[in-house]
Amino acid sequence: MNRTLLLFLVLLSFRSLAQVDVVTPDTAALSQLPVVKEIPFSSFNLTSKQRLDSIVNIVPLPYNEYVQHYIDIFTGSKSMIANMLSRSTYYFPIFEKALKAYNIPDEIKYLPIIESKMDPMAVSRHGATGLWQFMYQTGKEYNLHIDSFVDERSDPLKSSRAASQYMTNMYRIFGDWELVLASYNSGAGNVAKAIRRSGGQQNYWNIRKHLPKETQGYVPAFLATMYIYEYHKEHGIKPNRALIKHFETDTVMIKREMSFKQIADLLDIPVSQIQLMNPSYKMNVVPFYPKKSHYLRLPKDKIAVFTSNEDKIYAYVEHQSKKIEMPYFVSNTRLVSNDTLPKTTVKTKYHTVKKGESLGLVSSKYGVAVSDLKRWNNLKSNNIQSGARLKIQMNSIPEKVVAPKEVPQIVEKEETVVASTENTTLESTSDKEIVVYTVQKGDNLSSIARKFNLTVAELKELNNIEDTNIKLDSKLKVGKSNAVAEVEIEKEIILEKKDFVNYTVVKGDNLGNIAKRYNVSVASLQEWNELKDNNVQIGKQLLILSDTKPTTISKSENVAHYLVKKGDSLFKIAQKYPGVTVADIKKWNGINGNELKPGMKLKISS
Repeated sequence: MNRTLLLFLVLLSFRSLAQVDVVTPDTAALSQLPVVKEIPFSSFNLTSKQRLDSIVNIVPLPYNEYVQHYIDIFTGSKSMIANMLSRSTYYFPIFEKALKAYNIPDEIKYLPIIESKMDPMAVSRHGATGLWQFMYQTGKEYNLHIDSFVDERSDPLKSSRAASQYMTNMYRIFGDWELVLASYNSGAGNVAKAIRRSGGQQNYWNIRKHLPKETQGYVPAFLATMYIYEYHKEHGIKPNRALIKHFETDTVMIKREMSFKQIADLLDIPVSQIQLMNPSYKMNVVPFYPKKSHYLRLPKDKIAVFTSNEDKIYAYVEHQSKKIEMPYFVSNTRLVSNDTLPKTTVKTKYHTVKKGESLGLVSSKYGVAVSDLKRWNNLKSNNIQSGARLKIQMNSIPEKVVAPKEVPQIVEKEETVVASTENTTLESTSDKEIVVYTVQKGDNLSSIARKFNLTVAELKELNNIEDTNIKLDSKLKVGKSNAVAEVEIEKEIILEKKDFVNYTVVKGDNLGNIAKRYNVSVASLQEWNELKDNNVQIGKQLLILSDTKPTTISKSENVAHYLVKKGDSLFKIAQKYPGVTVADIKKWNGINGNELKPGMKLKISS
């Protein structure tokens, strides 16, 4: 009898709330939820109330019809919740660590689900960006760096720290976590105004009707999110498979600018995966600033490969950067023509989305950025449906460019090459003769400097040039006669001649097993030998730039065997043997991926 009376009183207490409007919050995550103007009294669910009451919490978890409204919406959006559950395995450890450092309740980690669907690249129509949806000015106030290359509002670690600092400040003002949540959505000013209009009430539910409409639904949606995460199994929601877990990754400090494409080629990792783990780099480039460190997050096994080959990686990137020449244009003067530069044309392709594909997979397949895909197809989110037709714009550059006439020839001589003196003359000075070079069609300061082993700055200083403009047929001083520049032979990863290997293809060979034998990637083999596909003919000579000998274990070497146990990973096993890397174990045992099975017997050479 007492239980019936208690239930009646609880239901009666909700009657006064039944006529109040419930408006969906204006956030990235909930922008498509329906607006319900009146909640029927019958929406009360005793099971939901009992479950919400059982959740361990610091933030108050009152149950009412507004909370139930969002519980109903979330339980009807199973695919969205399943996707959020899979993302949480990567992001929740980051949120929990930041919140704990500032003594903030653990349940605040659910807030980015409401704010951004846990998408670090999310941008609202007002310009709020990242997991925690910081506006530009607020981000700056909380020391989040934003420029053309970097937006730390999208950095999971740094933005989580900034959000924690903001909430700590708001809690000092309001002393109530529900009011802190309301201020996070609408600003402290609006919350203070609602308190004043309510006659000094300092409880969210008492001032709710005085808050902006979007904030009236914000806290109920947050509480419903906590409920659905705790009880998703009871509603038949199964999490999607997590792409990666945070504890399986680590960071390395980058010492020079490098692109995601270069990293992907060198480490054999999809560009989309690098984008997923490094969302704060806007241009798919990790920049280098002299007084500021930038870090690259990668799977731990790739970190091991990167650190053990760091010098070669930077040498490769340095070499690639030297191959890029920037065009320049000046009007009303006869400058070196740029007709010899390759013409870039844009080709439009169309891709039909298959079941299970995401924007990340499509972007990786075509070597374009997710942001470009969204821009070309007017997509506001990362969600795409099976069967959708996506426009993809591809830059096409002709493979061969006609060489400019009369360019000085490079003559090979032992291990160095010397710039031809065909277009150079000698001028006598008081001390030594000066070498003078006549500018040819297709030349620029950068190409001339390389021919004579100078820097552009040195070339400009020798000739008192203030900018980078040079005229056709003009005379440039390029050094003394006894110091004609020697130019080192450069191939992809600046190595000496002794590191060049000529390999003859034999029966049974393919690019995959040749690459594995010399510990290089298939993409590198194709680039070094100008191969358009994976086909190679028996007897063909392949150039391989590697200081690694063909993968064999000599009989004279001491070979140990390791039996894989449950829970082992390549990284853990490598740590057991000093001087052994993950790449070594994979090479010795012919392993392509990172998966191990208990009972496998691995060779370890020492």
